Amino acid sequence: MLLDAPFYAELAEGPEGARAYWIGTQDNLRVRIAHYPGPGDAQGTVLMFPGRTEYCEKYGRVAADFAERGFHTLTIDWRGQGLADRMHEDPRAGHVNLFQDYQYDVSAMLDAVDLLELPQPLFLAAHSMGGCIGLRALVEGLPVAAAGFTGPMWGIRLAAALRPAAWALGWGSARVGLDHIYAPSTGPDSYVATGLYEGNLLTTDRGGWTYMQRQVTEIPELQLGGPSLRWLHQALAECLALARLPAPDLPAIAFVGSNERIVDVPRIVARMTAWPGGRLERVQGGEHEVLMEDAVTRGRILSQMAQVFEDAARSADAAARSA
Repeated sequence: MLLDAPFYAELAEGPEGARAYWIGTQDNLRVRIAHYPGPGDAQGTVLMFPGRTEYCEKYGRVAADFAERGFHTLTIDWRGQGLADRMHEDPRAGHVNLFQDYQYDVSAMLDAVDLLELPQPLFLAAHSMGGCIGLRALVEGLPVAAAGFTGPMWGIRLAAALRPAAWALGWGSARVGLDHIYAPSTGPDSYVATGLYEGNLLTTDRGGWTYMQRQVTEIPELQLGGPSLRWLHQALAECLALARLPAPDLPAIAFVGSNERIVDVPRIVARMTAWPGGRLERVQGGEHEVLMEDAVTRGRILSQMAQVFEDAARSADAAARSA
């Protein structure tokens, strides 16, 4: 069942008529989804999987670009962030019990596709942590025709000396009941709300930075701080598990900024090199959030992604007709 949820259309700057809804998960949490409409003769629906700390409104401009290219967009506030149910009494802690639990949110999102009667076929667009959740969903049979990723979190960039400590802290904190505390060097402050544009790790575009900062300062409930020790341990374990699995059998394209400093670029290169028919594109000068760069860069990325989606849909349609 879908129930109306708050949605901040002015901050999102998405297609007209966008709406948000509450939907329940199989493990009895409430997450928020948002539908950004496309044209009446849409080519399908993009499932937009956001990254850690993100929320539905952040992808309004992306959804507007997808609408211009003929697609509806459906996105989500994952458990523990945005306006979805938070996972700990400290609402600023980025926490999750098991990384696999995000797949309950994916299932709820697919239920919403049916309830809203959104056009087929479906496509996946995923950023950062959403790329990790999305890869697991693809492995488990997510019914999409093609996938696009930006800065996918298939590994987390940590100094070599810190990696063993991160694993040890995760295990140790769980054993003594402290796995909800913040990972080292992080805290409750939102990076975007309290940070400065100069030297930030997300975007080189001041307009993109201002867009994100305005959203989380005008709606403080959207803010999220650093990850908990448990989230970090779960994320590292999931990235390692996924690295051992073969690539899904569907067309895919991934984009990574040439100045990426948050996720593990060698893991992205390894995954896309081994992905049959997959392609990796470098965004020159780009930081982690390549879809929050200037409008020209964003448009170029989404045009390439949309082309992969369109080609996949045509191939699937031709195969179905000849069967």
